[in-house]
Amino acid sequence: MIQFNLLPDIKIQYLRANRQKHIVMLASVVVIGVSVAALAVLLGVVYGVQKKTIADLNKDIKASSTELQSTPDLTKILTVQNQLKALPALHDAKPVATRLFGYIGQATPPNVNNSRILTDFVSNTMNVSGTADSLNTINVFIDRLKATTYHTDSANKTEKKAFSEVTLSSFGRDSKSATYTVTLKYDPIIFAEADNVTFTIASTPVKTTEGGQ
Repeated sequence: MIQFNLLPDIKIQYLRANRQKHIVMLASVVVIGVSVAALAVLLGVVYGVQKKTIADLNKDIKASSTELQSTPDLTKILTVQNQLKALPALHDAKPVATRLFGYIGQATPPNVNNSRILTDFVSNTMNVSGTADSLNTINVFIDRLKATTYHTDSANKTEKKAFSEVTLSSFGRDSKSATYTVTLKYDPIIFAEADNVTFTIASTPVKTTEGGQ
C-alpha cells in the first residue's frame, strides 16, 4: 500500500513549533509556580516563624530582667562578683614579703644585728636599723648590700643589682657597739610572685622560691 504525505512541510514545521511553544509555556508556568511557592515559604518563615521567635526571646529577656531587678541586694552581689574576678590579678601582683628576711639575712655579716626592717612596697624602699660591733662592720654590711645581685629563671640568668641608693642615713657609737639605720631602694622584681629569684651575695648564690612557683 502506498501512503502519501498530504501535509506540506511548512505545515509540519508550524505544528512542531506550536508543540514546542506549548512545552515551553508549560515549563515556564511550572517554574513560576515553584518560585512563587518557595517565595511564600520564605515569607512565611520571615514574617511568621522568625517574628514569633523574636517575640518569644523578647518575652524571655523581659522576664529575666524583671527577675534580676527583683533580686535583693543585686548591686552588692554584682560588686562582690567583680571583686572576686579581680582577686587572681591582685594575687599575682602582690609582693612575696617572706623573701625579705632571707635576702637581708644573707647580706648581713657576722656581728651585725638587724632589729628593725621597714619596707615600703609602693615606693620600693627599705629602712634597716640595728646594732653592730663597730662602724667598720656597718660599712661592710653596706658594701655587701651594694654588691648584691640577682637573676630570675626567665631572664637567662642575667645578673642585676638588687639594691640601689644604699645610704647610711644615721649612726651612733659607744665603747661597746654602734647603731645604724641604712636606707635603700630595691628592684621590685626580687619580690615578684611570678618569678623564681636567685640572690647572689659574695659569689654565693641563694635561690629563693617561696611564693614564686
